[in-house]
Amino acid sequence: MPKQSTETGQTAEFNASKGREEFTLAHADEESATVARPEDEKLSVGANIAYGLQHVLTMYGGIVAVPLIVGQAAGLSPSDVGLLVTASLFAGGLATILQTLGLPFFGSRLPLVQGVSFSGVATMVAISGNGGIPSILGAVIAASLIGLLITPVFSRITRFFPPLVTGIVITTIGLTLMPVAAFWAMGGNSSSPDFGSPANIQLAAVTLAIVLLLSKVGSASISRLSILLALVIGTGIAYAVGMTDFSQVSNGPFFALPTIFHFGYPTFEIAAIISMLIVIIVTLVETSADILAVGEIVETKVDSRRLGDGLRADMLSSILAPIFGSFTQSAFAQNVGLVAVTGVKSRYVVATGGLFLVILGLLPVMGRVVAAVPSSVLGGAGIVLFGTVAASGIRTLSKVDYQNNMNLVIVATSIGFGMIPIASPGFYEHFPAWVATIFHSGISSAALMAIVLNLLFNHVKAGNSDQQSVFVAATERTIRYTDIARLHDGDYFLNGKLYDAKGVEIPMIPEAAH
Repeated sequence: MPKQSTETGQTAEFNASKGREEFTLAHADEESATVARPEDEKLSVGANIAYGLQHVLTMYGGIVAVPLIVGQAAGLSPSDVGLLVTASLFAGGLATILQTLGLPFFGSRLPLVQGVSFSGVATMVAISGNGGIPSILGAVIAASLIGLLITPVFSRITRFFPPLVTGIVITTIGLTLMPVAAFWAMGGNSSSPDFGSPANIQLAAVTLAIVLLLSKVGSASISRLSILLALVIGTGIAYAVGMTDFSQVSNGPFFALPTIFHFGYPTFEIAAIISMLIVIIVTLVETSADILAVGEIVETKVDSRRLGDGLRADMLSSILAPIFGSFTQSAFAQNVGLVAVTGVKSRYVVATGGLFLVILGLLPVMGRVVAAVPSSVLGGAGIVLFGTVAASGIRTLSKVDYQNNMNLVIVATSIGFGMIPIASPGFYEHFPAWVATIFHSGISSAALMAIVLNLLFNHVKAGNSDQQSVFVAATERTIRYTDIARLHDGDYFLNGKLYDAKGVEIPMIPEAAH
């Protein structure tokens, strides 16, 4: 029977009845529509709880660090600093739920954990010296509103994020997080007398060993929960040897609702808003990189619309967070690593983690329990988590074509540029504040450099030379002119041997024989 291609790419077989053809196409469309994306996988309630808690434990130290630093710099009392912490947990939970489950035009619907962004710490500390917490909150609201208006610009740049750029960003995310893992492994508090002690590092090493051993277990569920189980076992070991203390868990309220504008109504100052706007732009760049990175890891499509929805969720969360007493919201790179190392791609798992964050924001007692997990235990797990992110980036870069182009130079320059603030944190301290704000993050540094160089060499062809640079030539197979000059007309290779035009084998002398 004759066949005809349809617009859907399916091949319909013609019969005497036209209705049968329509039924066949409808059935095919229905079948293709039921194919779920990897991130839409729905696990059991128990799995969601376990994996979601794993995400919370991974990012807890990072999400509480910002309110602790800003609160202390602003001269707040310990109780007010505690309110900043719970507000950040509550706001981060709501932002995570919005990002993962989504609303129309808001939320990438990817497994991304949201939390207060560390990129604005220096700026917020500077603002607090002049106008206090209200000035910070006003600057965050105003700058985030501007960021919401400019998200269409960022959402249309996906074609400038090929595997070359995303691979660089993913690799740099992992590398820039390694100092965090080392800091945690040493104790997490540089002013503590035991910071960097052999006991702390040994506890981190034991936790790392537990992660690796559990990962080798034949059970898939245990292997996927290796991080969480290692954190629990490591904390148990720490408690047994007196390296952690749960006595503070009972101190403080069990339940507390977030207070609206507890620190006063926001004040809006032009200088503070401009400073914070730079932070927002950096946040948009970093979140774009994280969305594309997790899309690469999950192996799902991230188009301009989806990227825009994710960025809008970021900005909306940042606008609303100051109402509860929190700051700018951004995707957490360390949780991207957790998705990579566990292979659990479900966004509902991360949404469950967001629900846990909301509960922690309402139940300070639970926050105190999680806070009792020693930093050294987190550091041991962090080595695997953050190293996996870097390895995922390297895997992506292995798919890039390096033949007869400048891609190797782009990778080398971008990653090297991203490592500058990691290798030398004070590199930009004598530059204007806006320069330091943009480039103090290795992630944003590498992302910006990769985007610019990719545009310069792979999109803007004007000025490109047809002569390879020495870096490119070094990556290609080369042969010396002197070797070619020794060949005669008609010489040929066959099965690794050299023959002349008459079929007589020509002896080949090894290099060492010269």
